[in-house]
Amino acid sequence: MRRTYLGEFEEVVLLMVAILDGEGYGVTISQTLEEHTGRSVTFGTIHNTLIRLEEKGFVKSELGGASAERGGRRKRIFKVTALGSRALHDIQQLRKDLWQMIPSNTLKLSGI
Repeated sequence: MRRTYLGEFEEVVLLMVAILDGEGYGVTISQTLEEHTGRSVTFGTIHNTLIRLEEKGFVKSELGGASAERGGRRKRIFKVTALGSRALHDIQQLRKDLWQMIPSNTLKLSGI
């Protein structure tokens, strides 16, 4: 099976979509990302990443209802697909396996 690899930022955005569980759109994804990682990113960066993730099949989007606070515009809501879920599980397992391979004395912090 051919794997599609995710960049680190794509992975973080995909995780944010999963965390928001069907309630994620550009602004909430950006806010959640900043809240949990301390990284401040522009809406354009989030938007472009979501489009790439959708093209790769990791997320799907649909238009939500129009709201007065958005001037009648509709939100594009993102959800993780089965492929995206599988990719996140694979990444999690790979990272776990790699961390377990590090010799126990390699990453000791001095003075802690």
